[in-house]
Amino acid sequence: MVTAGQFAAFAALTFLMIVVPGPSVLFTISRALTVGRRDALLTVAGNAIGVYLQVLAVAFGLGAVVTSSAAVFTAIKLAGALYLVYLGVQAIRHRRKLTEAFTADVEASPGRTLTVMRDGLVVGFANPKSIVFLAAILPQFVDASAGSVPAQMLVLGICLPLIALVSDTLWALAAGTARAWFARSPRRLRLVGGTSGLVMIGLGTSLAFTGRKD
Repeated sequence: MVTAGQFAAFAALTFLMIVVPGPSVLFTISRALTVGRRDALLTVAGNAIGVYLQVLAVAFGLGAVVTSSAAVFTAIKLAGALYLVYLGVQAIRHRRKLTEAFTADVEASPGRTLTVMRDGLVVGFANPKSIVFLAAILPQFVDASAGSVPAQMLVLGICLPLIALVSDTLWALAAGTARAWFARSPRRLRLVGGTSGLVMIGLGTSLAFTGRKD
């Protein structure tokens, strides 16, 4: 059974980790500027799901495998990095279509919703910052004598996606508001599309070189 003190302590530490912007925040901002507030919020939701999948992995032992195996860690990291680079290239390629997308109604189909959420999920699950934090810190807040260890981890671990959800949502809303200013000029919108694409490519590149050296 997780006590209120355990939960509060882990939540406070999680908040301190999240307030330092990482790949998820920069990705959310880029998405808000390029594809709009709605898709950015869907990206945030997908990212939270991806992070909680990391919690599940840590709770059931896969986190230890990831942190102890350079090959597994690198495979997950590179998958996320390549996906970010792909999304960045797509943003640059289609930057001239941003004006049309802004003035037209975005199709809110189930297929599109799932696609956008998938993008966030991949980035969230492949984020080395959160998985290393969870694997290294989460077990320290568990009391083996107080019941099921995986259950305690699942309860404590919900702090990370919930706090990230609130934080990233605020970033998405702020960036979505700024997008309206960019949209007043097609040239500005093309510029932000290209810049956001470069940011995502940069994130993917930095992610590929982040973390373990062994």
